[in-house]
Amino acid sequence: MTDRYEVVVVGGGAAGLSAALVLGRARRQVLVVDAGEPRNAPAAHMQGYLSRDGMSPAEFLAEGRREIARYGVEPVKDRAVDAVRDDAGEFDVTLASGRTVHARRLVIATGLADELPSVPGVAERFGRDVLHCPYCHGWEVRDQAFGVLATSVMSVHQALIVTQWSKDVTLFLHTVAEAEVPDDDLRKLAAAGVKVVPGEVEELAVEDDRLTGVRLTDGSTHERSVVFVVPRPVPRTDLLERLGADMNETPFGVYAAVDETGRTSVPGVWAAGNAVGFAEQVINAAALGYRAAATLNGELVLGDIEAVASGG
Repeated sequence: MTDRYEVVVVGGGAAGLSAALVLGRARRQVLVVDAGEPRNAPAAHMQGYLSRDGMSPAEFLAEGRREIARYGVEPVKDRAVDAVRDDAGEFDVTLASGRTVHARRLVIATGLADELPSVPGVAERFGRDVLHCPYCHGWEVRDQAFGVLATSVMSVHQALIVTQWSKDVTLFLHTVAEAEVPDDDLRKLAAAGVKVVPGEVEELAVEDDRLTGVRLTDGSTHERSVVFVVPRPVPRTDLLERLGADMNETPFGVYAAVDETGRTSVPGVWAAGNAVGFAEQVINAAALGYRAAATLNGELVLGDIEAVASGG
């Protein structure tokens, strides 16, 4: 048996729930397939979302699920493992549970995963005192002793930006050779007051469940209270690739190529949130989900009217 919906939303984060909310309010039959792997799960709070500043990500998603339920949107805890576009331009979506669902349109909001540097202590403390986004967490750790763990020369940019939140910043080059850092970057780091420490990082020092420093392989330990890292973003694009969507290669991974509404190159498929870019924060992801849903609904309304008008 195949269950039929007007729209299947794949992904139950901010983008997916926002799209589902708009579609539910537009009186559409909607299924949200949620694998339960939000990118911001390690964080205790989310910031920068007007009226929701400081709310926990889990509470935010729970409230979103309560809201879509008011409009009859059906959520399911499952994973979409395949999607096929049929001759009518509609879609059969296969779930990990073995269930198959049919949809006239798809919204793909599967997001991404952050791959962290393999330094002991980084993954364990990520979202607490190991951070990646100063706009998300900088206020909460302001004026503390910052370390920045370099994973590439792009980490120089992160070290410069975080000086807005603390004037005590040390850039640990880790696996980046000092010779790899352009002279112009070294000049900017010096001007910003950022200390540059060469040498590979062995581990983060922790005492009483609190980050206290960064220990190098030479045995030296540098006292730090907070460490910023640049994770490697891993977009969850399998479904989009299976559907044959055009993709964009960027320095931060491969993402769906979309227009300003989130429309992909596959007719009937929209993408939103971190499925279209690594830098979309929660508030941006929600906005993209809203825009995709409104455009999708408009297309269905006008398409159905045109079919009747033409006698189809």
